[in-house]
Amino acid sequence: MDDRRIAVIGSNSFSGGDLIDLLLDDPANDVLGCSRSPEKGPLFLRYRQRASPRYRFLQADLNHDLPALLAALAEFQPQYVVNFAAQSEVAPSWQHPEQWFQTNCVALAALGNWLKDQPWLRRYLQISSPEVYGTCQGTVAEDAPLRPSTPYAASKAAADLFLSTLRAHWDFPLVTVRATNVYGAHQQLFKIIPRTCIYLRLGQTIELHGGGQAVKSWIHVRDVSRGELAALFDGQLGAIYHLSPDDQGHAVAAVVQRLCERSGRDFTACTRAVGERLGQDAAYVIDSTRARQELGWRPQIGLDEGLDEVLQWVAAYWDEIAQQPLQYVHQP
Repeated sequence: MDDRRIAVIGSNSFSGGDLIDLLLDDPANDVLGCSRSPEKGPLFLRYRQRASPRYRFLQADLNHDLPALLAALAEFQPQYVVNFAAQSEVAPSWQHPEQWFQTNCVALAALGNWLKDQPWLRRYLQISSPEVYGTCQGTVAEDAPLRPSTPYAASKAAADLFLSTLRAHWDFPLVTVRATNVYGAHQQLFKIIPRTCIYLRLGQTIELHGGGQAVKSWIHVRDVSRGELAALFDGQLGAIYHLSPDDQGHAVAAVVQRLCERSGRDFTACTRAVGERLGQDAAYVIDSTRARQELGWRPQIGLDEGLDEVLQWVAAYWDEIAQQPLQYVHQP
């Protein structure tokens, strides 16, 4: 097989870093990673545990360094581009919604408008979110109406709609993936699963928004990366693919309780209920039949196995984790 050149924008993200690690397993892949912040270390990026001559990193911000990013892409000429870059936190998006729209929609529009004219581009994979549907209950397929309930979700929906116009009028080689609640080792520390593992070690109380009743469809990051890879190379152009686990989701409180049990701690003593976050959707349960049938994809890592992996990762990197901030730090 000929060498494949793949650009991953948002390479410092949890999911972006894991996809790069998977891509580097194949010697046919030559990968360029781009992110707005300096490249992270192996605590957060699995691929940094090894050195590869087939990977290089570019620090470039979609909002402020777009000319430099476009110049790097023009030189690299990737046949495949995957975009993870986004302001992705929900609660802070209420404070400065214009920043979420700037990154997730305005900058994305400039990137897509330029990419549509590049003859070397074969596939563009947009990493979207099921939050564009609002609360997902019952069978939510890829043709469900978009009903976002937060500024973050609205900005992602706007981006998806813009890209669909490029597909309709310019034959843009768009493929879109929407995965449910991604977790795993190397995730941002403020996310509920790693934060729970850390707080249990520190003896700190774990706050459960809305009592932890929101239902989330937890799916391991490597299962998501495998689905993204299948959609990138084999997905139907213009298609949207859902990636979700076999079960119908677990309440946040139930997952925290599993981690408490695995750590030998009492759930009631370690947690307390606090108010729900504004715009929190009750459930994210989406139908991934299309990805399973068309791409031959299905998740392979069960929730218990994945939770054990996160606990082991926290233990292995504890000295470094203990020096890290445990709350979300917004970067405009």
